[in-house]
Amino acid sequence: MRLLYFDCQMGAAGDMLTAALYELLDEEGRKIFLDRMDAAGIPGVKITAEPAVKCGITGTHMKVTVDGIEEEPDAAVGDSHEHEHSHEHEHSHGHEHSHGHEHSHGHEHSHGHEHSHHHRSLYDIEHIIYDLKLPESVKKNAVSVYSLIAEAESHAHGREVHEIHFHEVGTMDAVADVVSVCLLLDMLSPDKIVASGINVGSGHVHCAHGILPVPAPATEYILKGVPIYSGHIKSELCTPTGAALLKHFAASYSEMPLMRIEKTGYGCGKKDFEQANCVRAFLGDSEGSGDTVAELTCNIDDMTPEAIGYAMEVLFEAGALEVYTLPAGMKKSRPGIVLNVLCREDDREKILKLIFKHTTTIGVRENISRRYTLNRRIEKKDTVYGPVRLKVSEGYGVTRSKWEYEDIIRIADEQGSSIEDVIKEITCDED
Repeated sequence: MRLLYFDCQMGAAGDMLTAALYELLDEEGRKIFLDRMDAAGIPGVKITAEPAVKCGITGTHMKVTVDGIEEEPDAAVGDSHEHEHSHEHEHSHGHEHSHGHEHSHGHEHSHGHEHSHHHRSLYDIEHIIYDLKLPESVKKNAVSVYSLIAEAESHAHGREVHEIHFHEVGTMDAVADVVSVCLLLDMLSPDKIVASGINVGSGHVHCAHGILPVPAPATEYILKGVPIYSGHIKSELCTPTGAALLKHFAASYSEMPLMRIEKTGYGCGKKDFEQANCVRAFLGDSEGSGDTVAELTCNIDDMTPEAIGYAMEVLFEAGALEVYTLPAGMKKSRPGIVLNVLCREDDREKILKLIFKHTTTIGVRENISRRYTLNRRIEKKDTVYGPVRLKVSEGYGVTRSKWEYEDIIRIADEQGSSIEDVIKEITCDED
């Protein structure tokens, strides 16, 4: 399995994630990425990769300019005017959050540069993204990530999502970071993405509303359900953009799993701390390492088969990896069943609630299990009946394949044939 692991000991920001992933590409891939971003069509945006050194470690910093202006990292998350025009700024970890200038509310910013004061809504941002010259999958992921940011800003400011308007320069900077990460992940195509617990930093940030604690409200909202911690560094280490990217793409959060590392990328922020200010990305092979799942079981002796069947369907729809029952003798010699549910550890609470809601059990047992699986993919094969999906599983020195059941029964119904005859015919046709 192709595994990508993010080490977030110094939090995460959009530009740092971009730079870490950029370093995983070869020289040709890096040129292709920069060319594609230049041609994508983000209004006024130019992205360049610059070498950077943090605590003796060489990495990359991604510089984003909008109409030739690099967004100054001195405005806090959620920095907004009295008319609630929220400013989404990507920080690059290059600031102390202290404002060394007067923040006038007369629509004049002392950012060390002049720029026109325009704002864009989430609707505007979605249109910008969907108009980009990039693969549809990249644009779809980018819109989903930015929707997480907008929802968090909406919650932080107590406004409807459609009422949130983002500061233009900061917004284009963030859009560039989001789209860059989505494009890089599309180019790298890992089978699974895992992240460490996220260091959000500590202390406070300054904004127009006053002094806010770290993590900032928008970041905290995005990271609900994600393992985070606060270290000794007095700074905001995780931005809303970084949080949203990890929330959208990471399948789980844990210490680094067993993997054979092929490449490592260092994405550097601007600020210097006593600890190297960078996100590390590891790309490698995790075959044989397996993953960890929660095994939830309970005994049931007072439900109808129909009710149990419905509960199993609900659990599968909620993301359970496996649901099955076993017959068992219960108290007072009553026949019953043992319900077994396998799920990812991150889904444990959701699955537990559904088990209690849709079954009559009053207690659930848990075991943490190690699971080993073959790598799986879907291929489409041309047959006399048209395209038919084939599931292929590989690993541990074996390869197995099986025709997709739904496709086979559809053909059998259309042709008035048996399942066996359809499989025999399309298998012979493939040979």
